[in-house]
Amino acid sequence: MTTPAQPQSRFTLTQRLTLAIVPRIVWFLLTLVGRTWRFEVLSEEGVTPAFHGFTPGREIYCFWHQCVLACAFYYRSTHATILISQSFDGELITRTLECFGYRAVRGSSSRGGREGLIALRRVLNNRTPAIFTADGPRGPIHQSKMGPIKLAQLSQAPIGCFHLEPENAWSMRSWDRFQIPKPFTRIAVSWGRWITVPEDADATAQESLRLQLDASLESARARAFTHLGKPTA
Repeated sequence: MTTPAQPQSRFTLTQRLTLAIVPRIVWFLLTLVGRTWRFEVLSEEGVTPAFHGFTPGREIYCFWHQCVLACAFYYRSTHATILISQSFDGELITRTLECFGYRAVRGSSSRGGREGLIALRRVLNNRTPAIFTADGPRGPIHQSKMGPIKLAQLSQAPIGCFHLEPENAWSMRSWDRFQIPKPFTRIAVSWGRWITVPEDADATAQESLRLQLDASLESARARAFTHLGKPTA
């Protein structure tokens, strides 16, 4: 299920032109450069990773915001649904991801969040995956929000945690140190342990599980750095 695009009247002429042009340019460039990337899959002992081209199911997937570009290309065949904010930036991201076959529901932790979680639960009930950028949309970096935990409790779907780390990338001076992998680089696809949330988890248990989510994502990130021989940042 895809939430309808936001009415054009909400945006200025410049914004409307941006929405019409930029997503297609990003899709073209990312597809062109992405085909030169070399992905190497690794995981924590006992964890089964999801490979590119796998048949997705009723799962929730989480990763840090900084690796959105690599994730968007690598998992483009999943047709997963992602919760995206209702801002102009969110509309731009939505239209860009739709070029890669992703779907979106609109909401955020501060506005429309509950409606977004309910929509994602319906997506999961249709046996298609849901995605969260765990520390998005504005950080702090590498600190997850409660959204994935609440959705897992509502849906009783497991949370898969992974990190994509390029060996060579341009890093932006943004809150998330956003990464643009360079052409022909290796990219480690690192999986951490899965998280499950009991249906009766109270607020204390939810916070404990959120910290476990952070730990799993950070473990996956550290494993990727080690695999590539990079110092942990």
